[in-house]
Amino acid sequence: MVTESPFLLVKLECPVCKTINEFEQIKVGAYVEEARDTDFCPTEIRWRSPKYDAYNPLVFFTATCSNCCYTRELTSNYREWKSDNAFRAYRLKTIKAKHLEVLSTADSVVRQLGEHIDIQRYPNESAILKLLLAAFDEQLAEHPSLLDLGRFYLRIGWVFRGLEGGKNTGQMFLAGLVRELTMEYETVQSAVEHSRQSLDGLNAGLKAHFDSGHQIPAEIQSQMLSFRDRYEADVKSLGETIGSTESKLQVFAELLNEYRSTVLGESSGDGTIAFGKHESLTSFLRQLEPVWNGIAASESEALEHAIYYYKKAYASGKDIAAGPQQIQAGYLIAELSRRIGDYDEARQFFTTTIKAGQEFIYQNRRDQSRTALARKILELAIEQGRINMAAAKSA
Repeated sequence: MVTESPFLLVKLECPVCKTINEFEQIKVGAYVEEARDTDFCPTEIRWRSPKYDAYNPLVFFTATCSNCCYTRELTSNYREWKSDNAFRAYRLKTIKAKHLEVLSTADSVVRQLGEHIDIQRYPNESAILKLLLAAFDEQLAEHPSLLDLGRFYLRIGWVFRGLEGGKNTGQMFLAGLVRELTMEYETVQSAVEHSRQSLDGLNAGLKAHFDSGHQIPAEIQSQMLSFRDRYEADVKSLGETIGSTESKLQVFAELLNEYRSTVLGESSGDGTIAFGKHESLTSFLRQLEPVWNGIAASESEALEHAIYYYKKAYASGKDIAAGPQQIQAGYLIAELSRRIGDYDEARQFFTTTIKAGQEFIYQNRRDQSRTALARKILELAIEQGRINMAAAKSA
């Protein structure tokens, strides 16, 4: 039975280099979020097609041009960018010029991030690289969206969290299969080694057998000697066969090592999954930090960036509307601050969120539907605020 693809294929012309790209966009209902963390990160995702279980849906959150690596969130606005007069008039020219200027440098952050995207082998790591590129390109605008930058970095933090310490779940599964294959090879190798030892024992036994013939009548000794030559010939032939098998096993071992290196990357030696030729995704990103200060190489660093941009957006009031959106942004600043151990900042924003939430709910007390989100956030803020206070006291 052919399983229906969970994706729609979207053809889109890159606004920077005019390349026609084909992107995968997730169909509605292709996966289910069964739970969320206290910063709204999906914690239990179930794809209708199990083959994608190792994929974080954020792999498909952004679209990266295959030619110039320009990256943007894959939304209806982006799909219709040609009819977006505001984007074309006020943003595109600046972004295009700056992006192409950076791209012209051989070791630019755009090139290095883009060239390491490999959705087939490293889907979730690639999601992080694409989100970083989206943040980079958004920052190129004269008036970047502070809220979008906060959203991008928040999602980078989510993906890092899902990687379980930097290990890609798909790669971990594949590594397990390769280990099973290696164990089967080692079983065969052990059997061949045992055969060599057994043959050596047989050869020694035959030698001892024929050397002890002095107590046997001469007529029988003569008959025995005729067999000795045949035994020696057969043992020699068996030895050559085992030797040939040992040589072929050595060739197989080299093939196995090449296969392991190709599909898993070079091992760091400590059991962790490498990222291509790099020890890990984090070690690769660390190399880019001198090139761009927007690099986030861990969950905590991503959350720090997210807090920075959410706070700027919150203070400006430009991207965040008053009401539930503002309450949610305040809560996120508080919760993310708590997660990185900034308990004082968290306390301030939990307090602000609780006060704003209570006021909004009271002012709109006759409209339950309008206050539903605010009520949910208020409950979270009160509970997480208590946890933050306890953590601050024990710190």
